Amino acid sequence: MNSRIYLTLQDVSKQYLDGLKQTRIVLDEVNAEFYDGEIIAILGKSGSGKSTLLNLISGIDDVSSGKIFLQDIEVTRLKENQLTALRRTKIGFIFQFFNLLPTLTVWENICLPLELNGKNTVEDYNKAFELLQRVDMSDRKNDYPDHLSGGEQQRVAIARALVNNPDLILADEPTGNLDEKNGILIMELLSQLARQSHQNIILVTHSKEAAAFADRQYAILDGKLIETTSHAE
Repeated sequence: MNSRIYLTLQDVSKQYLDGLKQTRIVLDEVNAEFYDGEIIAILGKSGSGKSTLLNLISGIDDVSSGKIFLQDIEVTRLKENQLTALRRTKIGFIFQFFNLLPTLTVWENICLPLELNGKNTVEDYNKAFELLQRVDMSDRKNDYPDHLSGGEQQRVAIARALVNNPDLILADEPTGNLDEKNGILIMELLSQLARQSHQNIILVTHSKEAAAFADRQYAILDGKLIETTSHAE
Protein backbone atom coordinates (compact mmCIF):
# COMPACT_ATOMS: atom_id res chain seq x y z
CA MET A 1 0.00 0.00 0.00
CA ASN A 2 1.20 3.49 -0.86
CA SER A 3 2.06 5.46 2.28
CA ARG A 4 1.06 8.80 0.75
CA ILE A 5 -1.87 10.40 2.57
CA TYR A 6 -4.63 11.57 0.23
CA LEU A 7 -7.32 12.49 2.76
CA THR A 8 -7.02 13.93 6.26
CA LEU A 9 -9.75 14.67 8.78
CA GLN A 10 -8.72 16.96 11.63
CA ASP A 11 -11.09 17.36 14.59
CA VAL A 12 -14.11 17.28 12.28
CA SER A 13 -17.42 17.87 14.05
CA LYS A 14 -20.95 18.28 12.75
CA GLN A 15 -23.93 19.43 14.79
CA TYR A 16 -27.58 20.01 13.91
CA LEU A 17 -30.51 21.63 15.64
CA ASP A 18 -33.40 19.16 15.82
CA GLY A 19 -37.10 20.03 15.72
CA LEU A 20 -37.03 20.95 19.39
CA LYS A 21 -34.06 23.23 18.77
CA GLN A 22 -31.84 20.89 20.73
CA THR A 23 -28.26 20.47 19.54
CA ARG A 24 -27.62 17.01 18.12
CA ILE A 25 -23.97 16.04 17.70
CA VAL A 26 -23.63 13.77 14.67
CA LEU A 27 -19.82 13.73 14.39
CA ASP A 28 -17.60 14.62 17.32
CA GLU A 29 -13.97 15.65 16.66
CA VAL A 30 -13.29 12.95 14.08
CA ASN A 31 -9.64 12.39 13.17
CA ALA A 32 -8.40 10.04 10.44
CA GLU A 33 -5.83 9.65 7.67
CA PHE A 34 -6.47 7.64 4.53
CA TYR A 35 -3.76 6.50 2.12
CA ASP A 36 -3.46 6.22 -1.64
CA GLY A 37 -4.82 3.01 -3.09
CA GLU A 38 -7.05 2.13 -0.15
CA ILE A 39 -10.64 1.02 -0.08
CA ILE A 40 -12.17 2.21 3.19
CA ALA A 41 -15.49 0.91 4.53
CA ILE A 42 -17.47 2.87 7.11
CA LEU A 43 -20.21 1.01 8.94
CA GLY A 44 -22.80 2.20 11.43
CA LYS A 45 -26.48 2.14 12.13
CA SER A 46 -28.90 4.44 10.31
CA GLY A 47 -28.50 8.02 11.47
CA SER A 48 -25.03 7.43 12.88
CA GLY A 49 -23.42 9.99 10.57
CA LYS A 50 -22.03 7.83 7.76
CA SER A 51 -23.62 9.75 4.89
CA THR A 52 -23.00 13.03 6.70
CA LEU A 53 -19.29 12.27 6.71
CA LEU A 54 -19.32 11.71 2.93
CA ASN A 55 -21.16 15.01 2.47
CA LEU A 56 -18.54 16.83 4.54
CA ILE A 57 -15.64 15.26 2.63
CA SER A 58 -17.17 16.32 -0.69
CA GLY A 59 -18.13 19.79 0.53
CA ILE A 60 -21.85 19.19 -0.04
CA ASP A 61 -22.32 20.03 3.64
CA ASP A 62 -20.28 22.33 5.90
CA VAL A 63 -18.39 21.20 8.99
CA SER A 64 -19.35 22.75 12.31
CA SER A 65 -15.66 22.75 13.19
CA GLY A 66 -12.44 21.10 12.09
CA LYS A 67 -10.59 20.75 8.79
CA ILE A 68 -10.64 18.36 5.84
CA PHE A 69 -7.75 18.06 3.40
CA LEU A 70 -7.98 16.25 0.05
CA GLN A 71 -4.31 15.89 -0.83
CA ASP A 72 -3.05 19.47 -0.45
CA ILE A 73 -6.48 21.09 -0.83
CA GLU A 74 -8.26 22.26 2.31
CA VAL A 75 -11.83 21.42 1.36
CA THR A 76 -13.27 23.25 4.35
CA ARG A 77 -11.90 26.60 3.12
CA LEU A 78 -13.18 26.43 -0.44
CA LYS A 79 -15.93 28.68 -1.81
CA GLU A 80 -19.01 27.15 -3.44
CA ASN A 81 -17.75 27.51 -7.03
CA GLN A 82 -14.45 25.92 -6.00
CA LEU A 83 -16.29 23.05 -4.31
CA THR A 84 -18.34 22.48 -7.46
CA ALA A 85 -15.15 22.28 -9.52
CA LEU A 86 -13.59 19.92 -6.97
CA ARG A 87 -16.54 17.54 -7.12
CA ARG A 88 -16.56 17.57 -10.92
CA THR A 89 -12.85 16.86 -11.32
CA LYS A 90 -11.59 14.96 -8.29
CA ILE A 91 -14.56 13.09 -6.81
CA GLY A 92 -16.84 10.41 -8.24
CA PHE A 93 -20.16 9.55 -6.58
CA ILE A 94 -22.05 6.26 -6.43
CA PHE A 95 -25.43 6.13 -4.69
CA GLN A 96 -27.81 3.48 -3.37
CA PHE A 97 -30.59 4.52 -5.77
CA PHE A 98 -28.23 4.93 -8.76
CA ASN A 99 -29.29 8.56 -9.53
CA LEU A 100 -29.18 8.05 -13.28
CA LEU A 101 -31.00 10.70 -15.30
CA PRO A 102 -34.12 9.00 -16.68
CA THR A 103 -34.25 11.10 -19.87
CA LEU A 104 -30.70 10.13 -20.89
CA THR A 105 -29.55 6.83 -22.37
CA VAL A 106 -26.91 4.63 -20.76
CA TRP A 107 -24.25 6.18 -22.99
CA GLU A 108 -25.45 9.74 -22.32
CA ASN A 109 -25.47 9.16 -18.56
CA ILE A 110 -21.89 7.90 -18.63
CA CYS A 111 -20.69 10.78 -20.80
CA LEU A 112 -22.46 13.50 -18.80
CA PRO A 113 -19.48 14.17 -16.45
CA LEU A 114 -17.24 14.60 -19.50
CA GLU A 115 -19.59 17.17 -20.99
CA LEU A 116 -19.88 19.06 -17.70
CA ASN A 117 -16.09 19.34 -17.63
CA GLY A 118 -15.73 20.31 -21.28
CA LYS A 119 -14.02 17.03 -22.16
CA ASN A 120 -14.99 16.16 -25.72
CA THR A 121 -11.94 14.66 -27.35
CA VAL A 122 -11.82 11.30 -29.09
CA GLU A 123 -9.62 10.07 -26.24
CA ASP A 124 -12.25 11.08 -23.67
CA TYR A 125 -15.03 9.24 -25.47
CA ASN A 126 -12.81 6.22 -26.06
CA LYS A 127 -12.24 6.08 -22.30
CA ALA A 128 -16.00 6.25 -21.74
CA PHE A 129 -16.64 3.44 -24.21
CA GLU A 130 -13.91 1.32 -22.63
CA LEU A 131 -15.65 1.72 -19.26
CA LEU A 132 -19.00 0.87 -20.89
CA GLN A 133 -17.44 -2.38 -22.10
CA ARG A 134 -15.75 -3.15 -18.80
CA VAL A 135 -19.04 -2.88 -16.89
CA ASP A 136 -20.53 -5.16 -19.55
CA MET A 137 -23.17 -2.69 -20.71
CA SER A 138 -22.10 -1.93 -24.29
CA ASP A 139 -25.08 -3.88 -25.66
CA ARG A 140 -27.41 -1.61 -23.64
CA LYS A 141 -25.75 1.62 -24.77
CA ASN A 142 -28.92 3.16 -26.20
CA ASP A 143 -31.33 1.97 -23.50
CA TYR A 144 -32.88 4.22 -20.87
CA PRO A 145 -32.49 3.56 -17.13
CA ASP A 146 -36.09 2.40 -16.65
CA HIS A 147 -35.37 -0.52 -18.99
CA LEU A 148 -32.49 -1.76 -16.81
CA SER A 149 -32.38 -3.94 -13.73
CA GLY A 150 -31.00 -2.55 -10.46
CA GLY A 151 -27.68 -4.29 -10.98
CA GLU A 152 -27.42 -2.94 -14.53
CA GLN A 153 -28.20 0.60 -13.37
CA GLN A 154 -25.48 0.38 -10.74
CA ARG A 155 -22.99 -0.79 -13.38
CA VAL A 156 -23.79 2.32 -15.39
CA ALA A 157 -23.43 4.45 -12.26
CA ILE A 158 -19.98 2.97 -11.61
CA ALA A 159 -18.85 3.80 -15.15
CA ARG A 160 -20.21 7.34 -14.77
CA ALA A 161 -18.34 7.78 -11.47
CA LEU A 162 -15.05 6.60 -12.99
CA VAL A 163 -15.18 8.30 -16.38
CA ASN A 164 -13.42 11.49 -15.21
CA ASN A 165 -10.69 9.42 -13.54
CA PRO A 166 -11.34 11.01 -10.11
CA ASP A 167 -8.89 10.71 -7.23
CA LEU A 168 -11.63 9.69 -4.82
CA ILE A 169 -14.83 7.68 -5.18
CA LEU A 170 -17.49 8.19 -2.52
CA ALA A 171 -19.93 5.28 -2.50
CA ASP A 172 -23.03 5.70 -0.32
CA GLU A 173 -24.69 2.28 0.18
CA PRO A 174 -23.90 1.19 -3.41
CA THR A 175 -25.30 -2.31 -2.79
CA GLY A 176 -28.18 -1.24 -0.55
CA ASN A 177 -30.82 -1.55 -3.29
CA LEU A 178 -29.54 -4.87 -4.63
CA ASP A 179 -29.90 -8.49 -3.57
CA GLU A 180 -26.87 -10.15 -1.98
CA LYS A 181 -25.65 -11.85 -5.18
CA ASN A 182 -25.79 -8.67 -7.27
CA GLY A 183 -24.32 -6.67 -4.40
CA ILE A 184 -21.24 -8.88 -4.33
CA LEU A 185 -20.90 -8.71 -8.12
CA ILE A 186 -21.09 -4.91 -8.00
CA MET A 187 -18.45 -4.71 -5.25
CA GLU A 188 -16.17 -7.08 -7.17
CA LEU A 189 -16.49 -4.87 -10.25
CA LEU A 190 -16.05 -1.58 -8.38
CA SER A 191 -13.02 -2.72 -6.38
CA GLN A 192 -11.37 -4.25 -9.44
CA LEU A 193 -11.80 -1.13 -11.58
CA ALA A 194 -10.70 1.23 -8.79
CA ARG A 195 -7.58 -0.78 -7.95
CA GLN A 196 -6.58 -1.04 -11.60
CA SER A 197 -6.91 2.74 -11.96
CA HIS A 198 -5.24 3.45 -8.57
CA GLN A 199 -8.32 5.25 -7.30
CA ASN A 200 -9.42 5.57 -3.69
CA ILE A 201 -12.81 4.51 -2.38
CA ILE A 202 -14.66 5.47 0.77
CA LEU A 203 -17.62 3.14 1.07
CA VAL A 204 -20.53 3.70 3.44
CA THR A 205 -22.49 0.53 3.96
CA HIS A 206 -24.68 -1.58 6.24
CA SER A 207 -23.42 -4.70 4.48
CA LYS A 208 -20.63 -6.76 6.02
CA GLU A 209 -20.28 -8.51 2.65
CA ALA A 210 -19.60 -5.18 0.92
CA ALA A 211 -17.28 -4.04 3.71
CA ALA A 212 -15.22 -7.22 3.27
CA PHE A 213 -13.81 -5.74 0.05
CA ALA A 214 -12.17 -2.90 2.01
CA ASP A 215 -8.56 -2.67 3.15
CA ARG A 216 -9.70 -1.09 6.40
CA GLN A 217 -13.04 -0.88 8.15
CA TYR A 218 -14.32 1.83 10.46
CA ALA A 219 -17.42 2.22 12.57
CA ILE A 220 -19.14 5.42 13.66
CA LEU A 221 -20.14 5.10 17.31
CA ASP A 222 -21.45 8.02 19.35
CA GLY A 223 -20.05 10.48 16.81
CA LYS A 224 -16.56 8.95 16.81
CA LEU A 225 -14.85 7.24 13.86
CA ILE A 226 -13.21 4.07 15.16
CA GLU A 227 -11.05 1.71 13.11
CA THR A 228 -12.31 -1.83 13.66
CA THR A 229 -10.43 -4.09 11.25
CA SER A 230 -7.71 -4.09 8.62
CA HIS A 231 -6.15 -6.67 6.31
CA ALA A 232 -2.95 -6.31 8.28
CA GLU A 233 -4.76 -7.65 11.34
